[in-house]
Amino acid sequence: MRNILVLIANRLATGMLTLCIVSLIIFLGVSALPGDIATEVLGQSASAETIAAFRTRLGLDLPMHERYAAWLSAIVHGDFGTSLANHRPIGELVFGRLSSTLDLAILAAVMAVPLALGLGIMAALYRNGAFDRAINMLTLTSISFPEFFVAYVLILFLSVKAGLLPSLAGFSGDTVLGRLEGMVLPALTLTLVVVAHMMRMTRAALIGVLASPYIEMAKLKGVSPLGIMTRHALPNALAPIINVVVLNLAYLVVGVVVVEVVFVYPGLGQLMVDSVQKRDIPVVQACSLIFAATYILLNLTADILATVTNPRLLHRR
Repeated sequence: MRNILVLIANRLATGMLTLCIVSLIIFLGVSALPGDIATEVLGQSASAETIAAFRTRLGLDLPMHERYAAWLSAIVHGDFGTSLANHRPIGELVFGRLSSTLDLAILAAVMAVPLALGLGIMAALYRNGAFDRAINMLTLTSISFPEFFVAYVLILFLSVKAGLLPSLAGFSGDTVLGRLEGMVLPALTLTLVVVAHMMRMTRAALIGVLASPYIEMAKLKGVSPLGIMTRHALPNALAPIINVVVLNLAYLVVGVVVVEVVFVYPGLGQLMVDSVQKRDIPVVQACSLIFAATYILLNLTADILATVTNPRLLHRR
């Protein structure tokens, strides 16, 4: 237990340091954008006095290191600032959209994880057979296309031609079924994008374990192929499988920007793109930092779970 607590503490410290570095990169990247924020917001017709007062109110006249320190200190205290576009607190805008993005990611995960694990197990059981070749060909095809192409193909066949689902993610009423109907196509797009990676890693991990001597001993004892897979191979291949599943869950949260834009889904990615178009820099910074924090947290979770499920990594000599 002590080893696990030390591991978690070390990983959390590493994650906090990484997040601080990422926050600095985000701040410097946004600060390096061409153009003047005050002029973009107020317009070319604004007077010099108005622009100067606006820059003073936002702290744009301060040195860069002071602006970064003030921004980071405010975030630590839970204050993301105020939107320049609609003058609403950024916290309300961001966390309202974040819940929609998490709903979409959860629905995609519920669809993708069981499908990927099932296909990976079946491909490992019947490796080098017709089923294995067919699944590998289909997954390689799906993973080779970018998200927007997969989205448009699904819209063409499932919405335009078949008329089964709406092409846009506008929620049909306040019912659960209405919300799900608008989320199915975006979730299906994300599922097709991530299921290939999880399936192939599951297959590779299981095939590696199936080559172990204790698996040969189980076969000699007369254990069925399914029993070997579920009782011997799968428990010993959990570490890489958990790692790839959690990393793909991280992608489902932070990689939804393109999918949300295609389907006009009211999530955090769509908010970020809209804020970039409006030059609403504080909202862009907040969205970027939340995406980075989510990805770092899920990466740390994957690292911890993979280590805990593998005693050889937990008790290193």
